[in-house]
Amino acid sequence: MSERALLARFDLVADNPENIPLLRHYIVDLAIRGKLLDKSALDISAPEMLKRIEAKADSLIKQGKLKKQKPLAPINAEELPATYIAHCTFERLGNVANLQKGLTGIQSAMPGKFPLVVTAATRSTCDHFDFDGAAAIVPMVSSTGHGHASLNRLHYQEGKFALGTILCAVFPIDEELVSARFIFEYLTAFKDDLLVSKMNGTANVTLTVGKIAEVPVPIIAPAVQRRVNELMALCDQLQAAQNEREAQRDRLVTASLHRIGTAPATADEAETGNEITTPLPEAARFHLAHLPRLTTRPEHIKQLRQTILNLAVRGRLVPQDPNDETAVELLKRIQAEKARLVKEGKIKKDKPLPQISEEEKPFTQPTGWEWVRMQTAFDVRDGTHDTPKYVECDGVPLITSRNFIDGKISFDDVKLISWSDHNSIKQRSGVDRRDILYSMIGGNIGNQVIVDTDREFSIKNVALFKYYTKKESLPEYLNLFLKTMTIGLQNNAVGGAQPFVSLSLLRNIPFPIPPLAEQHRIVAKVDELMALCDQLEAQLTTTQTDSRRLLEAVLRDALAPVMEETAL
Repeated sequence: MSERALLARFDLVADNPENIPLLRHYIVDLAIRGKLLDKSALDISAPEMLKRIEAKADSLIKQGKLKKQKPLAPINAEELPATYIAHCTFERLGNVANLQKGLTGIQSAMPGKFPLVVTAATRSTCDHFDFDGAAAIVPMVSSTGHGHASLNRLHYQEGKFALGTILCAVFPIDEELVSARFIFEYLTAFKDDLLVSKMNGTANVTLTVGKIAEVPVPIIAPAVQRRVNELMALCDQLQAAQNEREAQRDRLVTASLHRIGTAPATADEAETGNEITTPLPEAARFHLAHLPRLTTRPEHIKQLRQTILNLAVRGRLVPQDPNDETAVELLKRIQAEKARLVKEGKIKKDKPLPQISEEEKPFTQPTGWEWVRMQTAFDVRDGTHDTPKYVECDGVPLITSRNFIDGKISFDDVKLISWSDHNSIKQRSGVDRRDILYSMIGGNIGNQVIVDTDREFSIKNVALFKYYTKKESLPEYLNLFLKTMTIGLQNNAVGGAQPFVSLSLLRNIPFPIPPLAEQHRIVAKVDELMALCDQLEAQLTTTQTDSRRLLEAVLRDALAPVMEETAL
């Protein structure tokens, strides 16, 4: 492979984090198929390698340095990808390597001068070492757990190191013939097929040393393995450069978004009079002008979305207009309508709510805005906490947060309750079009929908935000405010296996209410910027796809001379 040709063009594709793993996979693939080096460079045959490894194992067993293993079954052709059968000899990993389970309890390990390899990407430290040598390291527990088999990463480690008990170290029996680095790269390239597929369990999905020993590995000439290792060192350099570039970009994005949310408006921006003021700081305009360069990963766009919402509810996304009716006047009309509903017996009179202290206000309200408790501006209720008896047919859907799909209510796979139970629930928590439903229990805390149907249904374990007067309320503004509160509410949830947010907590949330006209401007601007974020996400997906295709073309071009020589 021409490293110069690859490096000269790799900057065109290096922004895609998937490209370097793709390059590593491609190198391993070429090695297995015998297309990485000319055949004349091969220094030993596969049968001779296996013969020498077996002799080395016998010698180590006699010396007491290696335990004798039970014979492993021969490899069936069905275990191998058809692409490789004609190109390479395979052997069980347990016949060419010494597999050792980790010896150090991760939680009880004392910090020290030796690296402690754990499942995370970053090494811990330990006051002792368990092994000394080069090893490929395989985690033996699922990265996600909860019945799902997956491995985020494998590790490569050299020298003296400690190893957590939930990992397995793979040491080649004959290091001159089999490279631990090559085994690591091979297992990483095909980990889903070779390792994840062998994991089992229900709640705890695990991989045993015995299963790892059964993995078929290619027996490749040491010269090819050395070439693989050289190219992987090149990939390491590319990865390090990419990590540094991404770290710098992350710092720039974080600093830029932080400045957007905290920097005060300039004197010109803050100037008021009869004209509409412009609170959006210069930092925001700079960031928006350079979005394509600053947003190169999904995390960046997620950060941007959250910043847009935070600016919106702080009154810094759109101008304030001194000609708008103030929030105080708006609240007077809402309170008048609330008093009428209480007098007519349609809602109950609330207990007096405490005044909002200055410590509770996360920011200074803009001119024309007002701080109120949520229950002052909205009628906050909750659905039933009991489980009514379900019926098979002629019933009413019982909606929970699991029925919130992409901001909509899904009536697919919904359970039904009787009309009598529904009417009983409806007396307390009847749902109307344009109300907001908010998940208040379990892992879905914060999921919400604006009701867009007149269909009858009841709700369970869901908060209901109703309006004293729809004419004076804008659900979309409340919706985006609640989105900004989600992380805080999740952190304040109580309970064990099923954490929940209390109705009292929701009712007492300090709510910054803008003039109604400004609410409409905020919602329109948020919609505009979120549409831009949608475009950026679509563009990012397209860019990554194009980048991957470009890398494949670069690889084909860089490898063309090798391919031609191999064909000869």
